[in-house]
Amino acid sequence: MKEFTKFIGMDVHKATIAVSVAEGNGGELRYVGEFPNTSEAIVKLLKQLRKNDAQLSFCYEAGPCGYGIHRQLTELGWDCMVVAPSLIPKKPGDRVKTDRRDSMSLARLLRAGELTAVWVPDDAQEALRDLTRAREDMKHLQRQAKQRLLAFLLRYGKTYAGKSNWTQAHFRWLEEQKFGQPVQQIVFQEYVEVVKLLSKRVDGIDKTIEGAASESVFWQMIEGLMALRGVSLLTATTIVAEIGDLRRFVAAPQLMAYLGLVPSESSSGPTKSRGGITKTGNGHVRRVLVEAAWTYRFPARKTAHLQRRAERTSDAVQEIAWNAQKRLCGRYKLMGDKGKLKVQACTAVARELAGFIWAIGQALPQPAAKA
Repeated sequence: MKEFTKFIGMDVHKATIAVSVAEGNGGELRYVGEFPNTSEAIVKLLKQLRKNDAQLSFCYEAGPCGYGIHRQLTELGWDCMVVAPSLIPKKPGDRVKTDRRDSMSLARLLRAGELTAVWVPDDAQEALRDLTRAREDMKHLQRQAKQRLLAFLLRYGKTYAGKSNWTQAHFRWLEEQKFGQPVQQIVFQEYVEVVKLLSKRVDGIDKTIEGAASESVFWQMIEGLMALRGVSLLTATTIVAEIGDLRRFVAAPQLMAYLGLVPSESSSGPTKSRGGITKTGNGHVRRVLVEAAWTYRFPARKTAHLQRRAERTSDAVQEIAWNAQKRLCGRYKLMGDKGKLKVQACTAVARELAGFIWAIGQALPQPAAKA
């Protein structure tokens, strides 16, 4: 194991980086200064810190500046940790926060081994993640636009009498709507055009995700996850893009905790008190798993569509997927029989679904990076 002689804490911002150094073996803790947030400035900083052949270990908090500094330092051969901000130990009575104090705290905690690292995706995985998150953002805008249009129609007593909104019949109905004032007609038409535009954007991103997923090194994993009931191409791609290699979790409960699907707890002595799920970790994957869990409210059954998807995978993956369906459908029914709320049953199913996802991750080989 490499012995580090200097531990460097960096408080990273858009334009500047505050840097502090903690000497190894309990040595001096000092503030180095503030540097521009550029690759050239980081190279100069390295030359300054490398005196006497020092072994360096860096850390900074995960944030909006991304992983550029981590990639630059690791490519140069240095150890760098991207730290989970919510897991940094803090003194309850410390009410003073500055860039200097933050960088010194990071350096001291790094030396003490008290920091928790986040997983850093590679370039291909981060690009796939950006794509799925862009789709999520676009879908959110689409929902807002639809809600505004329906709210505008409701104010004037115009409600659609058909079965479902946003079908072809509903859009034909929208084309027939007329308003007393010309300005109102313009407003109505603008709302309709925004809904149609965002729908086209969502469809376009869906096609891009389909092409990018099938061409990525993660396709075998995505295809394996799609053997599970309720896990579509979009859901499987989101899981892989957000989590990465599932084998980095040593056990399924670790993945469940990472996704915030385990119950919170506040126990002391003989008293045990458990509450709702923690909702920590990756909320994007937690959301798609809860959506997928709703499909298990129906009896276990291999539909033709699901069977065709499963046949593209190995026998081991197919067995895991079928066992998951039998287990989770029974789990949902059992909780319903006990009088649990549907949302509680669905959350419990989502937690166990994460365990079967972990099992598929162990059954498939790790994707090899493209040259």
